[in-house]
Amino acid sequence: MSKRILYLTFYFEPDLCAGSFRNSQLAKDVALRLNEVGVIDIITTMPNRYNTYKVKAEYFESKNNYTIQRIKIPLHKSGIWDQINSFRVYFSGVLRLINKNEYDLVFASSSRFFTAFLGYYIASRRSIPLYLDIRDIFSENIKGAINNIFLRLPLVAFLKVVERRVFKYAKYINLISPGFTDYFSPYQSKCFYFTNGIDDDFISVNHRAVKNNSNSVPKIITYAGNIGEGQGLEKIIPLTAQKLQEKVHFIVIGDGGTKDKLSKSLNDLRLKNVELIEPVNRTRLIEYYLKSNYLLIHLNDMDAFKSVLPSKVFEYGAIGKPIIAGVSGYAKEFIEEQLPDSFIFRPCRWEELVEFLETDNPIKPQRDKFIERFKRSNVNRAMATSIVSTIE
Repeated sequence: MSKRILYLTFYFEPDLCAGSFRNSQLAKDVALRLNEVGVIDIITTMPNRYNTYKVKAEYFESKNNYTIQRIKIPLHKSGIWDQINSFRVYFSGVLRLINKNEYDLVFASSSRFFTAFLGYYIASRRSIPLYLDIRDIFSENIKGAINNIFLRLPLVAFLKVVERRVFKYAKYINLISPGFTDYFSPYQSKCFYFTNGIDDDFISVNHRAVKNNSNSVPKIITYAGNIGEGQGLEKIIPLTAQKLQEKVHFIVIGDGGTKDKLSKSLNDLRLKNVELIEPVNRTRLIEYYLKSNYLLIHLNDMDAFKSVLPSKVFEYGAIGKPIIAGVSGYAKEFIEEQLPDSFIFRPCRWEELVEFLETDNPIKPQRDKFIERFKRSNVNRAMATSIVSTIE
């Protein structure tokens, strides 16, 4: 008898974000693993990650043994209340689309817990298994996102109660970062650790990344990704750029909730050596990477980010360019072990970054072993087998 999986992900191709890249390929790998004995209904949203990146997508697509249905959500700027409103629309849209369908498994990939809760809501009411893919710990992030203690404390307490119910019900939980282990210790018997991976688009780039001219001035430092509270770019880039002036040129590609704050800081300091660029597709992104001397990762100095492992670590690691990372906690441990040729500085300590950039001469790192270990195809193959085995 044919099996049917409901696959929930807020982001999917052609959207630009880690969740989209991860789930677009994983869903296809699960479909391939099911082959002719099962089908997948993927329900996601119309592209919405960045207001400044517009791309067309179909509301409905039918492939070999899977379908993609996209729900249009309101425009948002990634603020907490915007996200809640967007998810409300997604929540009701998913329930409407699955009203007459029966499923053997609900798979939910979730970064802000909303999608995880939706998966639980559906699975528990239908008494079917739930497989969660947890990409972030939402209740921990809320602690740093809401300053009002009278709002924050009861909200976090409520979220933790709901989390316990959801995680207890789930048959399996995948943790995208091993740094989440302590938080999920009560559910350890049901946890897997399938991390992010490296897409083929970036693997081929490693062989094109030529050795930088160590005497080149200015040194080009590129950051690509979300520009929000979690990254805290406004705390390091303006002051570093001001201190080094013509010695460095920052390229910041992306969008997010604190981009205006970063832009204002750059304008206040009248800096000309920082370039803000709207989100671009992967082809153009790779071109920026190849002309860079360094690729920058930075996480704000908050407890919530000590357990995460940014997806950019894998993307940057495949490029063959030196990485400079302002991280702590598990991300620091991972980079030290897997990418030892990287420079790590303490989050928000721009003085340490300045000192490094004034003296270092970048060379092309060797990343072949890293690439082989973390190929997206290898990670997804194992995870797809895990998902399908849940209903076999």
